[in-house]
Amino acid sequence: MFNFLKKKKNNETVKTESASHFPEHGPLDKDGREILLSVKNVDITFGKGDRAVKAVKNASFDIYKGETFSLVGESGSGKTTIGRAVIRVNPCAAGEILYKGVRISGKIPRTLDREVIRNIQMVFQDPAASLNERATIDYIVSEGLYNFHLFENEADRVKKVETMIEEVGLLPEHLTRYPHEFSGGQRQRIGLARAMIMEPEFVVADEPISALDVSIRAQVLNLLKKFQQERGITYLFIAHDLSIVRFISDRIGVIYKGNIVEIADAEELFDYPLHPYTRSLISAIPIPDPLLEKNKVLFTYDPSVHDYTLDRPKMVDIGHNHLIYGNEKEIEEYKKIREAGVPLKSITIKDPNAPETDAKEVPDDNESHEPIIEVSKHDTGSKWYTFGSFFLPIIGLIGWKLFKKFKLFKNYKACKKGSIIGFIARGVILGIYLLGLLLAIL
Repeated sequence: MFNFLKKKKNNETVKTESASHFPEHGPLDKDGREILLSVKNVDITFGKGDRAVKAVKNASFDIYKGETFSLVGESGSGKTTIGRAVIRVNPCAAGEILYKGVRISGKIPRTLDREVIRNIQMVFQDPAASLNERATIDYIVSEGLYNFHLFENEADRVKKVETMIEEVGLLPEHLTRYPHEFSGGQRQRIGLARAMIMEPEFVVADEPISALDVSIRAQVLNLLKKFQQERGITYLFIAHDLSIVRFISDRIGVIYKGNIVEIADAEELFDYPLHPYTRSLISAIPIPDPLLEKNKVLFTYDPSVHDYTLDRPKMVDIGHNHLIYGNEKEIEEYKKIREAGVPLKSITIKDPNAPETDAKEVPDDNESHEPIIEVSKHDTGSKWYTFGSFFLPIIGLIGWKLFKKFKLFKNYKACKKGSIIGFIARGVILGIYLLGLLLAIL
């Protein structure tokens, strides 16, 4: 039974479809592809009032059934925050998340909440922290079966668990052991078995290989691909390593400080990384040859190149299934570059035999020119500053402000500490004196 909730956003009335159960299929886009998950104008905020931090800002993207959609960006950019919002751990401050066209963010019926758990699973980044150390592997893998009663009898449950544990490359005798008895790669296989035994349609893989050895990574990626081919699973793959993402993804979304800045097919993104932040990520991919890596010139992203004071940016489809974030002027430049059809070069190797060039005479536009803050030899943070500020807190307060102004931070902290303790001590002494005086009068 469907109903429609109306809510106001930007002075427009938006209809949001909600239901107590998911339909068999999701809506289709203009090209006839089934949209399994849709993130629409999502904001995610942590904290309240002046301390509120907006971790994700107006994020929008669709994930089609059967594909691997990768979300890449540096640490703290909001990748995991979005993934946790999909499984309803992080609430959305604005916008909505739809699964098969049904809203799953915010308040939803309990029956729908259980269907979200049943259909959407997550493989966590840290395999050690995501497993219950007090439970056996048998119980960890079986927990979802127990909660949703996805077995006919005990023999059926044991058969399902043993089959799944073998599919991820472990043995049935491992089921009686505890997580601490396994290596990192084996723990990640257990986490994968726990998710896959629920037979989900959609899996959020939150950097599932970042904590693993290089030799183990390929094995876990092959397992993910195997499950996708056999069961038609759709992945939201969260990562920061573009070298891996390129070969496992159908489409890639790039996120920077909570903003989705570019979305495109995997090869399209690597051939035409139009946004400068995407180019900086690609240039940071390590080259296996140490000589080439040594002479590689990094492309450094400078956010100040964007002027959004008057012309506000937005996500625009420039064709070729390529969406990019920018204002009108930037979008026109991006379109010209893309229509020229010449792949962009993000990695530059300098000639090691070329003569050295004075950086002051020939500056590199791609390198950061921010000054390095040098520590002054006078910034000692001597204990005498603390003692002096304790006995003369007014003088210490003046020194505190002056040291902070001239960025002598060790001296500033010493004066601050002495002044605060000095004021507190005098306050206590004054309080005791006044209390004694009051008792003497009474």
